[in-house]
Amino acid sequence: MAVVLAAGLGTRVGADGNKAYLPVAGRPMVAWSLETLTTVPDVDRIVLVHRKGELALARDMIARELPTADVELVEGGDTRHGSELNVLRHLQTDIESGRIDVVLIHDAARPMAGAEMFTRALALARESGGAIPALPLRDVVTTALRRPADGSALVRVQTPQAFRAAQLLAAYRSSERHRFEGTDTSSCVEAFTDVAVQTFPGEPHNIKVTYAGDIATAERLLTTLSGRRGSR
Repeated sequence: MAVVLAAGLGTRVGADGNKAYLPVAGRPMVAWSLETLTTVPDVDRIVLVHRKGELALARDMIARELPTADVELVEGGDTRHGSELNVLRHLQTDIESGRIDVVLIHDAARPMAGAEMFTRALALARESGGAIPALPLRDVVTTALRRPADGSALVRVQTPQAFRAAQLLAAYRSSERHRFEGTDTSSCVEAFTDVAVQTFPGEPHNIKVTYAGDIATAERLLTTLSGRRGSR
């Protein structure tokens, strides 16, 4: 199953409200990731995490942009970590029963991630416990810095990130007890479990829309990529 985080602000990008709903290449930015996820065979459930007070906005966007998609809505927290904790609480019963084996987490601000990335992340997480896409530092503009466990050169980590659900839930329960706030999902998993998080090649075009100039870049990339994929 897949989670898309859209509960952040848009201050650095220059938006008055939530940047996830900024128009990019003709539609709200978050709609691109949601649509891609509907094409991934291994994703049988999608959850959109929205900001407090934006339930109607999220619901209307889905009805307009993805009228045939089944997307659950969960209210986010005050931070990224808090939003992840909220959605894991929402999924807790199905995780504990084994109905959900792997959870994939993706940022709405990365609308260019392709279906292949989601498929690869899910497959690696089922195999090893956790998977994150990464690129050499010189190749990308945004995201978190990380040094792989093997001690090789610094990389920039992207989303989607995927983890075995039971271990992910356990990590976030532990983080709550320890008042830990992770910078991304993998930082929490690495802090509270012994999961061997695997890196796999990210995509250079999978940029995170953070600043105003990133919108124009995303527009160009999405126009090109949507033509290749046959998207609208």
